[in-house]
Parts: sequence; C-alpha cells; structure tokens
Amino acid sequence: MAPEEEKQEGKGFTVQDRRRFSPETGEAREDAAQAQETANQASQQTAAAQERADSAAQANALPEIDFSTFVISLSTQVLMHLGEISNPVSGKVEADISVAKQMIDILGMLWEKTRGNLNASEAQLMESILFDLRMKYVEAVKKR
Repeated sequence: MAPEEEKQEGKGFTVQDRRRFSPETGEAREDAAQAQETANQASQQTAAAQERADSAAQANALPEIDFSTFVISLSTQVLMHLGEISNPVSGKVEADISVAKQMIDILGMLWEKTRGNLNASEAQLMESILFDLRMKYVEAVKKR
C-alpha cells in the first residue's frame, strides 16, 4: 500500500492566494494587479467580439414585417410573374401570367377581408397596388 500512497501524494493540488491585496501590508500585490489587467484585456476583447457579432447579425437581419411590407412583398412577386422585374434567384425575366393573376386575386381577397380594419395609409396602399397590378395584368394579357 505504501507505493499507492506515494502516488496519491504526488497528485495533490496547489493553493494560490488570489487576493488582490496582501494580507500582511494591505497593499495591492503586483501579481494580482497583472492578473486584473489581463482579465480587463480579455473582457475588452470579448466585448469587442460580441459587438462585431451583433453588428453582423444586424446586417443580416430581415426587415420587420408589418402589413405594408407584406403587401409590397406580394406585389413584387406579381411584378416578377408579369415579367416586369427579373427573378432575383436566376436574374432572368420570366413571365407566368396565370401565377400573376392568382397572386393579384390573393391580394384582392386580402383587401376584401381586411376592409375596415386598416389604417388610412394601409388602405391607400392596397387600393393603389391593386389598381396598378390589375392594369399591368391587362397589358400583359393583351401582349400575348
């Protein structure tokens, strides 16, 4: 058993006094000041890294969705299907009149279901978008 006891004694731990001030004199210890400075530097680096991560997240964040942005996103899809703007994925102008008509009908249904529940600017937005999209749809059908 004696060899095992010797092995266990070698595996002990060390105690370090991490108090900032000397217990004898009450003055700041030099190694504690260095440790505090190192901790402050690490804290500043962590804060800087967090700030960079936050700014990157804000750059990639999507805009807040409200009724107006939702309607505008639907109208943008209609314009894409009418061939007015290019597809953002392919970069090509592709027209699909039947899908455009369906999207216009969805916007019309949304207008009917929300009538009376929208504020003045949202109601005006719906009216003008529907009018413009319906006129563009008629023009697209005439071109075919």
